[in-house]
Amino acid sequence: MIKSPIQVDFSIVFNKQLKKAPTNIKIAFRKRLLFFLQNQYYPILNNHALTGRLKGYRSINVTGDWRAIYSIETKRNKESTILFELLGTHGQLYK
Repeated sequence: MIKSPIQVDFSIVFNKQLKKAPTNIKIAFRKRLLFFLQNQYYPILNNHALTGRLKGYRSINVTGDWRAIYSIETKRNKESTILFELLGTHGQLYK
């Protein structure tokens, strides 16, 4: 588990995908982000490591079909930054 405080950032691609997402997905992501900031492994998030071409990334559930994919960057001072990189439906992200 990453130590607090957690720094969170968003890639340009993620921001574009979030901007284009339906309003209900934007709201759902904000709610899930609050859970994530309190406990990255809160059960509703289904936080898990990815395999295959997305190995090295992790995913959380935004809704039943929507996912947010992120990476963890650890610096020399051992502070970690969470970088949300992709947002989309299961089918869009894992095809």
